[in-house]
Amino acid sequence: DLRKVESAVTDFFVICHGTSSTQVEAIAINIEDEVKKALNETPVHAEGYRNGEWILLDYFNVVAHIFLEEKRDFYKLEKLWADAEFRKVG
Repeated sequence: DLRKVESAVTDFFVICHGTSSTQVEAIAINIEDEVKKALNETPVHAEGYRNGEWILLDYFNVVAHIFLEEKRDFYKLEKLWADAEFRKVG
């Protein structure tokens, strides 16, 4: 939850990872499908499908980051946005 972070570019980040590029892509496709079904929305911007290491889905108020596990460990977005309120799901 980034709503209380002054420099935030969105309200929420969803950060997750897969263990292979195939799994990362499958997670991203599933997010797109479920958001389309539930809210009839598509991402304003999507990138990263080509390499499958870090796929970003931008829904303006919510940005989903789907990482390959080692890329998530390397970039450590959770530490970069340490002022945010975190909620672990699953």
